[in-house]
Amino acid sequence: MTGGESTTGGPPEVCAVVLAAGEGTRLRPLTERVPKALCPVGNVTLLDRALARLAGLGLTGPRSVAVNACYLGDQVVEQVGHRAHLSVERGDPLGTAGGIGNLRDWIGGRGVLVGNADAYLADPQADPGPDVAALLDGWDGETVRLLGRPAPNPTEPGTFDGHHFVGFSVLPWRLVRDLPPTFADLVRAVWRPAEATGSLSVVPYRGAFYDTGTPADYLAANLHAAGDAALVDPSATVTGRCRRSVVGAGAHIAGDVLRTVVWPGATVRPGEVLRDAIRVSADLTVAVRQ
Repeated sequence: MTGGESTTGGPPEVCAVVLAAGEGTRLRPLTERVPKALCPVGNVTLLDRALARLAGLGLTGPRSVAVNACYLGDQVVEQVGHRAHLSVERGDPLGTAGGIGNLRDWIGGRGVLVGNADAYLADPQADPGPDVAALLDGWDGETVRLLGRPAPNPTEPGTFDGHHFVGFSVLPWRLVRDLPPTFADLVRAVWRPAEATGSLSVVPYRGAFYDTGTPADYLAANLHAAGDAALVDPSATVTGRCRRSVVGAGAHIAGDVLRTVVWPGATVRPGEVLRDAIRVSADLTVAVRQ
């Protein structure tokens, strides 16, 4: 099988890879104990959000979906369980291209839908329009497609055809088969070369997107998930005031929270006031400047 083409002459066969190996250095101190992929947004880990989005496309199980892990990889492995094929990178992360290269044998001739675990996209049912599924619609199995959001300045550095990348791309096997399992990123190894030869296109995405790379963006993604109300896990206890916040499983809110994320099991004590903050645990709270 070559070029990601089906042996039956139908649509190209596609697998999916969720990239979850990174250290999340910009999100520190949140990622000092938990890998970025397991940080909760709207009380669902980013990794689980990505897997659910792929499941909505019919991509499930270790034959169709792979997840790579490195930084705090044991936590990622435990979270994934038997839901996907696991590629654990030893030592330092291999980067986005190296991580795909490390999975070449598993990919085995198929096209690859690649998603960044840290990408938060609005629920397609709540925010209709071109979405991840549009990357595969009519795809020829030979070109690179990126999901992109129109940039305010179409000529600024880092854009593709006037768009910022928003977390998902589809790659043909012909460009994956030669990727080595050594550190490299997809921008330089695949996307820019494909762009230079006219074999890269962008599928516009106009919904809500946050890369959750910083505490401010992480908080913003959670507030989007909460909407105009509070999103409280049923097992949490709230006796204080809770407005436009996200409260995780087993958390206790006896104080006052506004535009705040309270992680599972964390506590906000009586008389305590949190605004624009992330309460991770008793000894870690991150204030976010708005």
